[in-house]
Amino acid sequence: MALFRRRKDAPETASGDSEPAPKRGWLTRLRDGLGKSSSRLADGIGGLFGGGRRRLDDATLEALEDILITADLGPSTAARLVAELGARRFDQELSEEEIRAEFAADIGAILEPVARPLAVDPAHRPHVVLVVGVNGSGKTTTIGKLAKNQRDAGLSVTMAAGDTFRAAAIDQLKIWAERTGSAIVARDPGADAAGLAFDALKHARDEGRDLLLIDTAGRLQNKKELMDELAKIVRVLRKIDENAPHDVLLVLDATVGQNAHSQVEAFRDMAEVTGLIVTKLDGTARGGVVVSLAEKFGLPVHAVGVGETADDMRPFAAQDYARGLMGLDTAGDRAADGKREQAA
Repeated sequence: MALFRRRKDAPETASGDSEPAPKRGWLTRLRDGLGKSSSRLADGIGGLFGGGRRRLDDATLEALEDILITADLGPSTAARLVAELGARRFDQELSEEEIRAEFAADIGAILEPVARPLAVDPAHRPHVVLVVGVNGSGKTTTIGKLAKNQRDAGLSVTMAAGDTFRAAAIDQLKIWAERTGSAIVARDPGADAAGLAFDALKHARDEGRDLLLIDTAGRLQNKKELMDELAKIVRVLRKIDENAPHDVLLVLDATVGQNAHSQVEAFRDMAEVTGLIVTKLDGTARGGVVVSLAEKFGLPVHAVGVGETADDMRPFAAQDYARGLMGLDTAGDRAADGKREQAA
């Protein structure tokens, strides 16, 4: 299943080496990854309902709102979900599972408009993606996973090691390039990031590459310097292609919870962010932050990550995420999981 949507007229190229097929389907891994978040919600709702049925009165709704906030859905989103539930089911006797199913449906409705794959347009060759985010968010690893996925989908990829501030980021991207059979443009630590981006785009265009993924620094504490650097990168890219970058992806670490909101605001102002990728959902009980981000910003969520391997990052699916967050798992879901893995 491609993280990017590839148009039918996009060119085919040989893929790189692939990793062993995962033993578990994606829905299983997604639910496992969201386990800390769903357990917090399930435990809270289960404790409130005591395994039986309970009348949905004002006190119950208030308690449910507090439970939603503990999973980092945020006060505004929690209030909205509880208000919608109360409008439909107030004064009715409901079970814990019915409550979770109601919330899952409403969360899915919030997420559906932002669940969009990133389209690689063959009219732009290469399609230039600028990847931004704070250091430690998983940005460089995400670029490697994107490259792996797109090489498997038949696209030719060039990476640009534009986080020249960190030698580790450069080395890490070189490893991903070798692993995925992608080209890479890199310089020594301390090199000018904008100049490197310019060279990478020129190289990718000359070589007829389909996709250019550009890593960037993430020193948000030096916001003015970072803003100037990102602006310079965009300026030099547009000397070659006036429409570049065609997408600006912000990588967010889910473990930061509601602090992700301030990161979106900062990078949206600096780099005109067009979409989000959320990583490290397997390491946090704050999976609800994706819902609050969708409600507040409305930016496309292209993919989510629940582990270290390339197969642990997949396109964002609203209903799957909502059900996983609420800990809902049915035989039908498992069957669908198997079919999806066979088709991927």
